[in-house]
Amino acid sequence: MTAFGSDSTTGDVIQGIDLSGKQVVVTGASSGLGVETARTLASAGAAVMMVARDPVKLDTAVSSVREAVPAARIETALLDLADLDSVGTGAAAILEKCPQINLLINNAGVMACPLMRTAQGFEMQFGTNHLGHFLLTCRLAPALVAGAPARVINLSSAGHKFGTLDLDDPNYLNRDYEKWSAYGQSKTANALFTVGLDQRLRGKGVRSLAVHPGMIMTELSRHMEPADMDAILRGRDIADIAFKTVEQGSATSVWAATAAELEGKGGLYLEDCQIAATATPGSDNGVEDYALDPALADQLWQMSESMVGEQFRL
Repeated sequence: MTAFGSDSTTGDVIQGIDLSGKQVVVTGASSGLGVETARTLASAGAAVMMVARDPVKLDTAVSSVREAVPAARIETALLDLADLDSVGTGAAAILEKCPQINLLINNAGVMACPLMRTAQGFEMQFGTNHLGHFLLTCRLAPALVAGAPARVINLSSAGHKFGTLDLDDPNYLNRDYEKWSAYGQSKTANALFTVGLDQRLRGKGVRSLAVHPGMIMTELSRHMEPADMDAILRGRDIADIAFKTVEQGSATSVWAATAAELEGKGGLYLEDCQIAATATPGSDNGVEDYALDPALADQLWQMSESMVGEQFRL
């Protein structure tokens, strides 16, 4: 359905697109894919709210975007996705500056960390990658509806293949912790949240899409050890792995946010600037059925509301 593919860059995808008058919010905008996504959307004329938890890194990222795009319209907000109180405060600050949002890019994340807990005691990867974004998105929902047609882009990953959603013990309170399974669960949750959100907001003009950016070496891999790369390679030579540049890794997020071909579509999982096919055994590509299961998405939604202590009538 598109001429773009795994080698496409943000420059390819954004060519000819005018985002003047659009308001974008990007989480994890202090490094890597977040900075590149913010830069690309700003270069097309969008006003961009760059969101991160580290003010020093965020200031550096903003400076790099403004250097690359002198006319960029940039605002910032600080929040820590691993602390729901911080998410609530940050969401309020975003809403004050952005009463209408056209594009929300939930880009931030943590990967393969040791067993750690969020401020509220949730397993760090599930709490940060899913619950923090769940609460932020639901709090920003009125602005997304006001900005409709709007899109929410959730960064999932092929890592969703490493773990399904354990509804009985998502926070590893009663089972042994394994960091890759925990990462997989959080990325499955990102895809399922996409399905649940799309079900609830599509009637109000807000669609949601999940994205696998590809294999890119960014700060996301800061917890990785040599043995982790061996697990990813699964006996293959590292030369056989198609690592992407940051510009290529951000391309599917930008395509998801801007492609005319995706108008009126939602609840989908995208990779390589395409709608992903159903996964086949042994393949790194495609999406597993359980990651797009509507019934499981509803169960996750209800559990997430219970965890954050708030019900959302979207």
